[in-house]
Amino acid sequence: MTSRVQDNMPVFIMSGILLVYGLITMSGALLPMMKYLSTHKTMDLQVTMCLIVAAIGFAGATINSVRDPKRTLFDRFFLQIIGGIIMMLILAMAIRWYLEPVVKIWTKALEPAIGFNAYKILNLNYVVLGLLVGVLVTNTIGIPKFAGPGVKCARFVLKMGVIMLGARYSFAELAKLGVYSIWLIGFFVLGTVFVVLWLGHIFKQPKTMTGVLSAGMGVCGVSATVAVAPVVKAKSEEMAYTIGTILSFGILCMFIFPTVGKMVDMNAVQFGAWAGTGILNSAQVAAAALAFDAVDIKTLKVAEIFNITRVLFLPIIVLVLATWFGKESGQKLTFKTVVIDKFPIFILGFLLLFFMSSMGLFSPPQHYKGKFIDVSYNDRTQVTDEEWTTLDEALASGSITGLSESQMAAVVDLHKQRQIAGNFADRDNNKLFSTTGRARMAELESILAADKAGRLDISPEMSGVLQHAVKQVHKKSKTVTTLTDCMIWFFAFGLIGLGMQITKKAIFQAGGWPLVIGGISGVLKATLSFFVVLWLVKDVVLH
Repeated sequence: MTSRVQDNMPVFIMSGILLVYGLITMSGALLPMMKYLSTHKTMDLQVTMCLIVAAIGFAGATINSVRDPKRTLFDRFFLQIIGGIIMMLILAMAIRWYLEPVVKIWTKALEPAIGFNAYKILNLNYVVLGLLVGVLVTNTIGIPKFAGPGVKCARFVLKMGVIMLGARYSFAELAKLGVYSIWLIGFFVLGTVFVVLWLGHIFKQPKTMTGVLSAGMGVCGVSATVAVAPVVKAKSEEMAYTIGTILSFGILCMFIFPTVGKMVDMNAVQFGAWAGTGILNSAQVAAAALAFDAVDIKTLKVAEIFNITRVLFLPIIVLVLATWFGKESGQKLTFKTVVIDKFPIFILGFLLLFFMSSMGLFSPPQHYKGKFIDVSYNDRTQVTDEEWTTLDEALASGSITGLSESQMAAVVDLHKQRQIAGNFADRDNNKLFSTTGRARMAELESILAADKAGRLDISPEMSGVLQHAVKQVHKKSKTVTTLTDCMIWFFAFGLIGLGMQITKKAIFQAGGWPLVIGGISGVLKATLSFFVVLWLVKDVVLH
Protein backbone atom coordinates (compact mmCIF):
# COMPACT_ATOMS: atom_id res chain seq x y z
CA MET A 1 0.00 0.00 0.00
CA THR A 2 2.75 2.45 1.02
CA SER A 3 4.74 1.57 -2.10
CA ARG A 4 1.73 2.18 -4.36
CA VAL A 5 1.10 5.56 -2.70
CA GLN A 6 4.73 6.53 -3.34
CA ASP A 7 4.46 5.42 -6.98
CA ASN A 8 1.43 7.68 -7.42
CA MET A 9 2.87 10.63 -5.49
CA PRO A 10 3.87 12.52 -8.70
CA VAL A 11 0.23 12.43 -9.85
CA PHE A 12 -0.97 13.67 -6.44
CA ILE A 13 1.59 16.52 -6.58
CA MET A 14 0.70 17.56 -10.14
CA SER A 15 -3.01 17.45 -9.32
CA GLY A 16 -2.35 19.61 -6.27
CA ILE A 17 -0.44 22.14 -8.37
CA LEU A 18 -3.35 22.34 -10.81
CA LEU A 19 -5.85 22.75 -7.97
CA VAL A 20 -3.86 25.56 -6.37
CA TYR A 21 -3.34 27.33 -9.72
CA GLY A 22 -7.03 27.03 -10.53
CA LEU A 23 -8.05 28.53 -7.19
CA ILE A 24 -5.52 31.38 -7.47
CA THR A 25 -6.74 32.13 -11.00
CA MET A 26 -10.35 32.06 -9.80
CA SER A 27 -9.52 34.67 -7.17
CA GLY A 28 -8.42 37.13 -9.87
CA ALA A 29 -4.91 37.50 -8.46
CA LEU A 30 -3.33 36.67 -11.82
CA LEU A 31 -5.58 38.94 -13.88
CA PRO A 32 -3.02 41.79 -14.34
CA MET A 33 -0.42 39.33 -15.64
CA MET A 34 -3.00 37.67 -17.88
CA LYS A 35 -3.93 41.04 -19.37
CA TYR A 36 -0.26 41.71 -20.06
CA LEU A 37 0.00 38.33 -21.81
CA SER A 38 -3.39 38.87 -23.56
CA THR A 39 -4.69 35.59 -22.12
CA HIS A 40 -7.28 37.10 -19.77
CA LYS A 41 -10.14 36.00 -22.03
CA THR A 42 -9.17 32.40 -21.28
CA MET A 43 -9.35 32.86 -17.51
CA ASP A 44 -12.60 30.88 -17.14
CA LEU A 45 -11.21 28.12 -19.34
CA GLN A 46 -8.02 28.00 -17.28
CA VAL A 47 -9.99 27.62 -14.05
CA THR A 48 -12.30 24.97 -15.49
CA MET A 49 -9.53 22.89 -17.06
CA CYS A 50 -7.32 23.02 -13.97
CA LEU A 51 -10.08 22.01 -11.56
CA ILE A 52 -11.41 19.22 -13.77
CA VAL A 53 -7.97 17.77 -14.53
CA ALA A 54 -6.99 18.05 -10.85
CA ALA A 55 -10.13 16.17 -9.80
CA ILE A 56 -9.47 13.43 -12.37
CA GLY A 57 -5.84 13.23 -11.26
CA PHE A 58 -6.71 12.86 -7.56
CA ALA A 59 -9.34 10.23 -8.37
CA GLY A 60 -7.00 8.21 -10.60
CA ALA A 61 -4.06 8.40 -8.20
CA THR A 62 -6.28 7.36 -5.27
CA ILE A 63 -7.66 4.35 -7.16
CA ASN A 64 -4.15 3.32 -8.22
CA SER A 65 -2.99 3.59 -4.60
CA VAL A 66 -5.66 1.35 -3.07
CA ARG A 67 -5.96 -1.45 -5.64
CA ASP A 68 -3.59 -3.81 -7.38
CA PRO A 69 -2.92 -3.16 -11.07
CA LYS A 70 -5.15 -5.16 -13.39
CA ARG A 71 -5.37 -5.74 -17.13
CA THR A 72 -8.84 -4.32 -17.66
CA LEU A 73 -9.64 -1.71 -20.31
CA PHE A 74 -10.17 0.82 -17.51
CA ASP A 75 -6.61 0.21 -16.31
CA ARG A 76 -5.05 0.28 -19.79
CA PHE A 77 -6.88 3.34 -21.11
CA PHE A 78 -7.17 5.43 -17.93
CA LEU A 79 -5.31 4.38 -14.79
CA GLN A 80 -1.99 3.45 -16.41
CA ILE A 81 -1.77 6.51 -18.62
CA ILE A 82 -3.14 9.18 -16.31
CA GLY A 83 0.26 10.29 -14.99
CA GLY A 84 1.70 10.97 -18.44
CA ILE A 85 -1.47 12.65 -19.66
CA ILE A 86 -1.57 15.08 -16.73
CA MET A 87 2.13 15.88 -17.11
CA MET A 88 1.70 16.67 -20.83
CA LEU A 89 -1.47 18.65 -20.16
CA ILE A 90 0.41 20.81 -17.65
CA LEU A 91 3.13 21.42 -20.23
CA ALA A 92 0.51 22.19 -22.91
CA MET A 93 -1.23 24.67 -20.60
CA ALA A 94 2.09 26.34 -19.77
CA ILE A 95 2.93 26.66 -23.46
CA ARG A 96 -0.50 27.93 -24.56
CA TRP A 97 -1.05 30.36 -21.68
CA TYR A 98 2.49 31.52 -20.88
CA LEU A 99 5.34 30.48 -23.17
CA GLU A 100 3.66 31.30 -26.51
CA PRO A 101 2.35 34.71 -25.31
CA VAL A 102 5.79 35.60 -23.94
CA VAL A 103 7.40 34.63 -27.26
CA LYS A 104 4.84 36.82 -29.06
CA ILE A 105 5.66 39.81 -26.84
CA TRP A 106 9.43 39.38 -27.09
CA THR A 107 9.46 38.88 -30.86
CA LYS A 108 7.18 41.90 -31.28
CA ALA A 109 9.63 43.99 -29.25
CA LEU A 110 12.54 42.74 -31.38
CA GLU A 111 10.77 43.42 -34.70
CA PRO A 112 12.15 46.98 -35.19
CA ALA A 113 15.69 45.70 -34.61
CA ILE A 114 15.61 42.58 -36.79
CA GLY A 115 13.13 43.79 -39.39
CA PHE A 116 10.52 41.03 -39.13
CA ASN A 117 8.22 39.33 -36.64
CA ALA A 118 10.08 36.16 -35.65
CA TYR A 119 6.97 34.63 -34.05
CA LYS A 120 5.13 34.62 -37.38
CA ILE A 121 8.03 34.02 -39.74
CA LEU A 122 9.74 31.27 -37.72
CA ASN A 123 6.31 29.84 -36.84
CA LEU A 124 7.09 29.89 -33.12
CA ASN A 125 3.55 28.94 -32.15
CA TYR A 126 2.33 26.22 -29.81
CA VAL A 127 3.04 23.54 -32.46
CA VAL A 128 6.78 24.18 -32.76
CA LEU A 129 7.19 25.21 -29.10
CA GLY A 130 5.45 22.02 -27.93
CA LEU A 131 7.70 19.87 -30.09
CA LEU A 132 10.82 21.68 -28.82
CA VAL A 133 9.73 21.37 -25.18
CA GLY A 134 9.14 17.64 -25.65
CA VAL A 135 12.59 17.18 -27.21
CA LEU A 136 14.18 19.22 -24.40
CA VAL A 137 12.49 17.17 -21.66
CA THR A 138 13.38 13.76 -23.07
CA ASN A 139 17.01 14.74 -23.72
CA THR A 140 17.64 16.37 -20.33
CA ILE A 141 15.69 14.97 -17.38
CA GLY A 142 14.20 12.14 -19.45
CA ILE A 143 10.64 10.84 -19.38
CA PRO A 144 9.66 9.98 -15.80
CA LYS A 145 8.65 6.34 -15.26
CA PHE A 146 5.11 7.28 -14.21
CA ALA A 147 4.61 9.23 -17.47
CA GLY A 148 5.84 6.60 -19.95
CA PRO A 149 2.48 4.95 -20.83
CA GLY A 150 0.75 8.33 -21.15
CA VAL A 151 3.39 9.70 -23.54
CA LYS A 152 2.61 6.83 -25.91
CA CYS A 153 -0.92 8.25 -26.34
CA ALA A 154 0.45 11.24 -28.28
CA ARG A 155 -0.11 9.76 -31.73
CA PHE A 156 -3.73 8.88 -30.97
CA VAL A 157 -4.37 12.43 -29.75
CA LEU A 158 -2.74 13.88 -32.87
CA LYS A 159 -5.13 11.81 -35.00
CA MET A 160 -8.05 13.33 -33.12
CA GLY A 161 -6.66 16.77 -33.96
CA VAL A 162 -6.52 15.89 -37.67
CA ILE A 163 -10.20 14.85 -37.54
CA MET A 164 -11.13 18.27 -36.16
CA LEU A 165 -9.15 19.87 -39.00
CA GLY A 166 -11.78 18.68 -41.48
CA ALA A 167 -14.40 21.11 -40.16
CA ARG A 168 -12.34 24.10 -41.32
CA TYR A 169 -12.71 23.52 -45.08
CA SER A 170 -15.48 22.99 -47.65
CA PHE A 171 -16.06 21.98 -51.29
CA ALA A 172 -17.61 25.37 -51.99
CA GLU A 173 -14.31 27.05 -51.17
CA LEU A 174 -12.50 24.76 -53.60
CA ALA A 175 -15.08 25.46 -56.34
CA LYS A 176 -14.44 29.23 -56.05
CA LEU A 177 -10.67 29.01 -56.29
CA GLY A 178 -10.40 29.20 -60.04
CA VAL A 179 -9.11 26.97 -62.81
CA TYR A 180 -5.52 28.23 -62.61
CA SER A 181 -5.12 27.56 -58.91
CA ILE A 182 -6.62 24.05 -59.03
CA TRP A 183 -4.56 22.87 -62.02
CA LEU A 184 -1.32 24.53 -60.93
CA ILE A 185 -1.52 23.36 -57.34
CA GLY A 186 -2.69 19.88 -58.36
CA PHE A 187 0.27 19.49 -60.70
CA PHE A 188 2.86 20.81 -58.26
CA VAL A 189 1.46 19.04 -55.20
CA LEU A 190 1.45 15.64 -56.89
CA GLY A 191 4.71 16.40 -58.71
CA THR A 192 6.52 17.33 -55.51
CA VAL A 193 5.22 14.24 -53.72
CA PHE A 194 6.53 11.93 -56.44
CA VAL A 195 9.86 13.80 -56.72
CA VAL A 196 10.49 13.40 -52.97
CA LEU A 197 9.58 9.71 -53.13
CA TRP A 198 11.97 9.27 -56.06
CA LEU A 199 14.78 11.17 -54.31
CA GLY A 200 14.23 9.07 -51.20
CA HIS A 201 14.72 5.97 -53.31
CA ILE A 202 17.85 7.41 -54.98
CA PHE A 203 19.42 8.36 -51.63
CA LYS A 204 18.28 5.07 -50.04
CA GLN A 205 16.27 6.72 -47.27
CA PRO A 206 13.64 4.88 -45.20
CA LYS A 207 10.23 4.77 -46.85
CA THR A 208 8.69 6.15 -43.67
CA MET A 209 10.94 9.20 -43.90
CA THR A 210 10.34 9.92 -47.58
CA GLY A 211 6.61 9.30 -47.20
CA VAL A 212 6.06 11.90 -44.53
CA LEU A 213 8.55 14.34 -46.10
CA SER A 214 6.77 14.11 -49.46
CA ALA A 215 3.46 15.14 -47.87
CA GLY A 216 5.02 17.97 -45.88
CA MET A 217 6.91 19.40 -48.89
CA GLY A 218 4.07 18.79 -51.34
CA VAL A 219 0.92 19.80 -49.50
CA CYS A 220 0.70 22.10 -46.52
CA GLY A 221 3.59 21.66 -44.12
CA VAL A 222 2.83 20.75 -40.52
CA SER A 223 -0.81 19.71 -41.00
CA ALA A 224 0.08 17.31 -43.82
CA THR A 225 3.01 15.94 -41.83
CA VAL A 226 0.79 15.13 -38.86
CA ALA A 227 -1.97 13.68 -41.05
CA VAL A 228 0.23 11.42 -43.17
CA ALA A 229 2.65 10.15 -40.50
CA PRO A 230 0.36 7.33 -39.26
CA VAL A 231 -0.40 6.29 -42.84
CA VAL A 232 3.28 5.64 -43.65
CA LYS A 233 4.18 4.69 -40.06
CA ALA A 234 6.68 7.54 -39.75
CA LYS A 235 8.77 7.83 -36.59
CA SER A 236 8.60 10.82 -34.30
CA GLU A 237 12.03 12.10 -35.29
CA GLU A 238 11.11 11.81 -38.98
CA MET A 239 8.14 14.09 -38.38
CA ALA A 240 10.43 16.54 -36.60
CA TYR A 241 12.93 16.54 -39.49
CA THR A 242 10.10 17.22 -41.93
CA ILE A 243 8.77 20.16 -39.92
CA GLY A 244 12.28 21.58 -39.52
CA THR A 245 12.99 21.25 -43.24
CA ILE A 246 9.72 22.96 -44.19
CA LEU A 247 10.27 25.91 -41.87
CA SER A 248 13.93 26.35 -42.85
CA PHE A 249 13.17 26.28 -46.57
CA GLY A 250 10.22 28.65 -46.07
CA ILE A 251 12.35 31.22 -44.27
CA LEU A 252 14.74 31.41 -47.22
CA CYS A 253 11.87 31.62 -49.71
CA MET A 254 10.26 34.43 -47.77
CA PHE A 255 13.23 36.68 -48.50
CA ILE A 256 14.18 35.36 -51.95
CA PHE A 257 10.72 35.30 -53.57
CA PRO A 258 9.93 39.07 -53.25
CA THR A 259 13.39 40.00 -54.54
CA VAL A 260 13.12 37.76 -57.59
CA GLY A 261 9.53 38.84 -58.20
CA LYS A 262 10.50 42.50 -58.35
CA MET A 263 13.57 41.79 -60.51
CA VAL A 264 11.42 40.21 -63.26
CA ASP A 265 8.58 42.73 -62.77
CA MET A 266 5.87 40.25 -61.78
CA ASN A 267 2.39 41.68 -61.33
CA ALA A 268 0.33 41.21 -58.17
CA VAL A 269 -1.53 38.11 -59.37
CA GLN A 270 1.57 36.40 -60.75
CA PHE A 271 3.54 36.86 -57.55
CA GLY A 272 0.62 35.77 -55.38
CA ALA A 273 0.26 32.61 -57.47
CA TRP A 274 3.97 31.87 -57.25
CA ALA A 275 4.22 32.47 -53.50
CA GLY A 276 1.10 30.42 -52.79
CA THR A 277 2.50 27.54 -54.85
CA GLY A 278 6.16 27.56 -53.83
CA ILE A 279 6.04 28.48 -50.10
CA LEU A 280 4.37 26.03 -47.71
CA ASN A 281 3.89 27.78 -44.38
CA SER A 282 0.83 30.07 -44.37
CA ALA A 283 2.49 32.81 -42.32
CA GLN A 284 5.50 32.80 -44.64
CA VAL A 285 3.22 32.96 -47.70
CA ALA A 286 1.51 36.03 -46.24
CA ALA A 287 4.84 37.63 -45.27
CA ALA A 288 6.27 37.16 -48.77
CA ALA A 289 3.12 38.58 -50.39
CA LEU A 290 3.16 41.66 -48.15
CA ALA A 291 6.91 42.11 -48.67
CA PHE A 292 6.30 42.15 -52.43
CA ASP A 293 3.42 44.63 -52.22
CA ALA A 294 1.87 45.82 -48.97
CA VAL A 295 -0.49 48.20 -50.77
CA ASP A 296 -2.25 46.08 -53.40
CA ILE A 297 -4.26 43.65 -51.31
CA LYS A 298 -4.76 41.51 -54.44
CA THR A 299 -1.27 40.01 -54.00
CA LEU A 300 -2.07 38.64 -50.57
CA LYS A 301 -5.52 37.43 -51.60
CA VAL A 302 -4.24 35.49 -54.61
CA ALA A 303 -1.44 33.95 -52.52
CA GLU A 304 -3.96 32.78 -49.94
CA ILE A 305 -6.22 31.36 -52.67
CA PHE A 306 -3.38 29.14 -53.87
CA ASN A 307 -2.44 28.31 -50.28
CA ILE A 308 -6.02 27.20 -49.53
CA THR A 309 -6.11 25.07 -52.68
CA ARG A 310 -3.01 23.18 -51.56
CA VAL A 311 -4.57 22.38 -48.18
CA LEU A 312 -7.67 20.94 -49.83
CA PHE A 313 -5.54 18.40 -51.71
CA LEU A 314 -4.62 16.72 -48.42
CA PRO A 315 -7.18 13.84 -48.57
CA ILE A 316 -6.05 12.98 -52.12
CA ILE A 317 -2.40 12.84 -51.09
CA VAL A 318 -3.25 10.64 -48.10
CA LEU A 319 -4.90 8.15 -50.46
CA VAL A 320 -1.93 8.31 -52.88
CA LEU A 321 0.58 7.68 -50.09
CA ALA A 322 -1.55 4.90 -48.59
CA THR A 323 -1.44 3.18 -51.99
CA TRP A 324 2.30 3.81 -52.38
CA PHE A 325 3.15 2.56 -48.89
CA GLY A 326 1.07 -0.58 -49.35
CA LYS A 327 2.83 -1.33 -52.64
CA GLU A 328 6.28 -0.64 -51.18
CA SER A 329 5.46 -3.01 -48.33
CA GLY A 330 5.04 -5.81 -50.86
CA GLN A 331 1.29 -6.18 -50.43
CA LYS A 332 -1.09 -7.06 -53.23
CA LEU A 333 -3.22 -3.97 -53.69
CA THR A 334 -6.92 -3.95 -54.35
CA PHE A 335 -9.58 -1.33 -53.70
CA LYS A 336 -10.40 -3.18 -50.50
CA THR A 337 -6.82 -3.26 -49.19
CA VAL A 338 -6.14 0.40 -49.97
CA VAL A 339 -9.44 2.12 -49.22
CA ILE A 340 -11.08 -0.18 -46.70
CA ASP A 341 -8.34 -2.11 -44.91
CA LYS A 342 -5.42 0.31 -45.09
CA PHE A 343 -7.06 3.71 -45.34
CA PRO A 344 -6.69 5.18 -41.84
CA ILE A 345 -9.89 5.50 -39.86
CA PHE A 346 -8.97 8.93 -38.56
CA ILE A 347 -8.74 10.29 -42.13
CA LEU A 348 -12.27 9.00 -42.66
CA GLY A 349 -13.17 11.14 -39.65
CA PHE A 350 -11.47 14.11 -41.31
CA LEU A 351 -13.43 13.47 -44.51
CA LEU A 352 -16.70 13.10 -42.58
CA LEU A 353 -16.29 16.52 -40.97
CA PHE A 354 -15.16 17.93 -44.34
CA PHE A 355 -18.37 16.67 -45.99
CA MET A 356 -20.50 17.92 -43.10
CA SER A 357 -18.82 21.32 -43.40
CA SER A 358 -19.42 21.30 -47.16
CA MET A 359 -23.13 20.67 -46.54
CA GLY A 360 -23.27 23.82 -44.42
CA LEU A 361 -23.90 22.01 -41.12
CA PHE A 362 -21.34 24.08 -39.20
CA SER A 363 -21.55 27.43 -41.02
CA PRO A 364 -22.42 28.71 -44.51
CA PRO A 365 -20.78 26.27 -46.96
CA GLN A 366 -18.73 29.00 -48.64
CA HIS A 367 -16.72 29.49 -45.45
CA TYR A 368 -13.00 28.94 -45.01
CA LYS A 369 -11.92 27.79 -41.55
CA GLY A 370 -15.39 28.70 -40.29
CA LYS A 371 -14.98 32.32 -41.32
CA PHE A 372 -17.35 33.98 -43.76
CA ILE A 373 -18.44 37.42 -44.93
CA ASP A 374 -21.89 38.80 -44.12
CA VAL A 375 -22.65 42.15 -45.77
CA SER A 376 -26.38 42.06 -45.03
CA TYR A 377 -28.08 44.95 -43.25
CA ASN A 378 -28.26 44.51 -39.48
CA ASP A 379 -27.45 46.50 -36.37
CA ARG A 380 -24.49 44.28 -35.45
CA THR A 381 -22.50 45.21 -38.55
CA GLN A 382 -22.87 48.99 -38.08
CA VAL A 383 -20.12 51.28 -36.89
CA THR A 384 -20.79 53.03 -33.59
CA ASP A 385 -22.25 56.54 -33.36
CA GLU A 386 -18.87 57.86 -32.22
CA GLU A 387 -17.12 56.22 -35.17
CA TRP A 388 -19.73 57.60 -37.59
CA THR A 389 -19.12 61.09 -36.19
CA THR A 390 -15.37 60.69 -36.79
CA LEU A 391 -16.10 59.63 -40.36
CA ASP A 392 -18.56 62.51 -40.87
CA GLU A 393 -16.11 65.14 -39.63
CA ALA A 394 -13.26 63.75 -41.74
CA LEU A 395 -15.34 63.82 -44.93
CA ALA A 396 -16.71 67.29 -44.17
CA SER A 397 -13.24 68.73 -43.56
CA GLY A 398 -11.65 66.99 -46.55
CA SER A 399 -8.88 65.58 -44.37
CA ILE A 400 -8.97 62.19 -46.09
CA THR A 401 -6.54 62.54 -49.00
CA GLY A 402 -4.51 60.31 -51.28
CA LEU A 403 -7.29 57.78 -51.95
CA SER A 404 -8.20 56.46 -55.36
CA GLU A 405 -11.66 57.19 -56.73
CA SER A 406 -12.93 53.71 -55.86
CA GLN A 407 -11.45 53.88 -52.36
CA MET A 408 -13.08 57.24 -51.67
CA ALA A 409 -16.40 55.90 -53.01
CA ALA A 410 -16.21 53.04 -50.51
CA VAL A 411 -15.55 55.46 -47.64
CA VAL A 412 -18.45 57.69 -48.73
CA ASP A 413 -20.77 54.69 -48.90
CA LEU A 414 -19.64 53.55 -45.43
CA HIS A 415 -20.60 56.99 -44.14
CA LYS A 416 -23.93 56.85 -45.95
CA GLN A 417 -24.97 53.36 -44.82
CA ARG A 418 -23.06 53.20 -41.50
CA GLN A 419 -21.84 49.72 -42.49
CA ILE A 420 -20.27 47.77 -45.31
CA ALA A 421 -23.07 46.54 -47.55
CA GLY A 422 -24.29 46.41 -51.11
CA ASN A 423 -26.73 48.92 -52.55
CA PHE A 424 -30.00 48.91 -50.64
CA ALA A 425 -31.98 48.94 -53.90
CA ASP A 426 -30.27 45.66 -54.93
CA ARG A 427 -30.98 43.80 -51.69
CA ASP A 428 -33.37 41.38 -53.44
CA ASN A 429 -30.63 40.38 -55.87
CA ASN A 430 -28.38 38.44 -53.48
CA LYS A 431 -25.52 37.91 -55.92
CA LEU A 432 -25.28 41.56 -57.03
CA PHE A 433 -25.81 42.84 -53.48
CA SER A 434 -23.06 40.60 -52.07
CA THR A 435 -20.63 41.36 -54.90
CA THR A 436 -21.00 45.12 -54.38
CA GLY A 437 -20.57 44.83 -50.60
CA ARG A 438 -17.47 42.64 -50.92
CA ALA A 439 -15.95 45.04 -53.44
CA ARG A 440 -16.40 47.92 -50.99
CA MET A 441 -14.87 45.84 -48.21
CA ALA A 442 -11.84 45.14 -50.45
CA GLU A 443 -11.37 48.86 -51.09
CA LEU A 444 -11.41 49.62 -47.35
CA GLU A 445 -8.92 46.80 -46.75
CA SER A 446 -6.63 48.26 -49.41
CA ILE A 447 -6.75 51.63 -47.61
CA LEU A 448 -5.72 49.96 -44.35
CA ALA A 449 -2.90 48.05 -46.09
CA ALA A 450 -1.60 51.24 -47.71
CA ASP A 451 -1.75 53.06 -44.37
CA LYS A 452 0.15 50.25 -42.66
CA ALA A 453 2.81 50.37 -45.38
CA GLY A 454 3.20 54.15 -44.92
CA ARG A 455 1.82 54.96 -48.39
CA LEU A 456 -1.12 56.85 -46.90
CA ASP A 457 -1.40 59.03 -43.85
CA ILE A 458 -4.79 58.72 -42.22
CA SER A 459 -5.52 59.46 -38.58
CA PRO A 460 -5.50 56.65 -36.00
CA GLU A 461 -9.19 57.42 -35.33
CA MET A 462 -10.08 56.98 -39.00
CA SER A 463 -8.01 53.80 -39.21
CA GLY A 464 -9.94 52.48 -36.21
CA VAL A 465 -13.27 53.23 -37.89
CA LEU A 466 -12.27 51.34 -41.05
CA GLN A 467 -10.84 48.40 -39.10
CA HIS A 468 -14.01 48.06 -37.05
CA ALA A 469 -16.22 48.29 -40.13
CA VAL A 470 -14.26 45.51 -41.86
CA LYS A 471 -14.19 43.40 -38.72
CA GLN A 472 -17.97 43.65 -38.33
CA VAL A 473 -18.70 41.86 -41.60
CA HIS A 474 -16.30 39.02 -40.81
CA LYS A 475 -18.14 36.29 -38.92
CA LYS A 476 -16.98 33.09 -37.28
CA SER A 477 -18.94 29.89 -36.84
CA LYS A 478 -19.18 29.08 -33.13
CA THR A 479 -19.21 25.37 -33.94
CA VAL A 480 -16.07 25.56 -36.07
CA THR A 481 -14.43 27.77 -33.44
CA THR A 482 -15.13 25.13 -30.77
CA LEU A 483 -13.81 22.32 -32.97
CA THR A 484 -10.74 24.42 -33.78
CA ASP A 485 -10.08 25.01 -30.08
CA CYS A 486 -10.26 21.26 -29.52
CA MET A 487 -7.89 20.71 -32.44
CA ILE A 488 -5.41 23.20 -30.98
CA TRP A 489 -5.36 21.38 -27.63
CA PHE A 490 -5.06 17.98 -29.29
CA PHE A 491 -2.10 19.21 -31.35
CA ALA A 492 -0.51 20.97 -28.37
CA PHE A 493 -0.76 17.82 -26.24
CA GLY A 494 0.18 15.38 -29.01
CA LEU A 495 3.22 17.25 -30.28
CA ILE A 496 4.69 17.49 -26.78
CA GLY A 497 4.41 13.71 -26.52
CA LEU A 498 5.83 13.39 -30.03
CA GLY A 499 8.84 15.51 -29.05
CA MET A 500 9.40 13.31 -26.01
CA GLN A 501 10.01 10.39 -28.34
CA ILE A 502 12.86 12.15 -30.19
CA THR A 503 16.20 11.29 -28.61
CA LYS A 504 19.66 12.72 -29.29
CA LYS A 505 20.71 9.38 -30.73
CA ALA A 506 17.88 9.46 -33.25
CA ILE A 507 18.67 13.07 -34.19
CA PHE A 508 22.37 12.33 -34.81
CA GLN A 509 21.53 9.24 -36.85
CA ALA A 510 19.44 11.25 -39.28
CA GLY A 511 22.27 13.12 -40.92
CA GLY A 512 21.31 15.82 -43.39
CA TRP A 513 19.40 13.73 -45.90
CA PRO A 514 15.90 15.07 -45.09
CA LEU A 515 17.21 18.61 -45.58
CA VAL A 516 18.97 17.65 -48.82
CA ILE A 517 15.90 15.93 -50.28
CA GLY A 518 13.59 18.71 -49.09
CA GLY A 519 15.94 21.37 -50.48
CA ILE A 520 16.21 19.75 -53.91
CA SER A 521 12.46 19.19 -54.25
CA GLY A 522 11.66 22.67 -52.88
CA VAL A 523 14.05 24.47 -55.23
CA LEU A 524 12.77 22.41 -58.17
CA LYS A 525 9.15 23.27 -57.36
CA ALA A 526 9.92 26.97 -56.81
CA THR A 527 11.85 27.19 -60.09
CA LEU A 528 9.34 25.33 -62.26
CA SER A 529 6.34 27.11 -60.74
CA PHE A 530 8.08 30.44 -61.38
CA PHE A 531 8.24 29.80 -65.14
CA VAL A 532 4.78 28.21 -65.31
CA VAL A 533 3.21 31.18 -63.50
CA LEU A 534 4.93 33.66 -65.82
CA TRP A 535 3.68 31.67 -68.81
CA LEU A 536 0.09 30.96 -67.74
CA VAL A 537 -1.00 33.52 -65.16
CA LYS A 538 -1.76 37.04 -66.34
CA ASP A 539 -3.13 40.05 -64.48
CA VAL A 540 -6.56 38.60 -63.85
CA VAL A 541 -8.67 38.28 -60.75
CA LEU A 542 -9.22 34.69 -59.70
CA HIS A 543 -12.69 33.89 -58.38
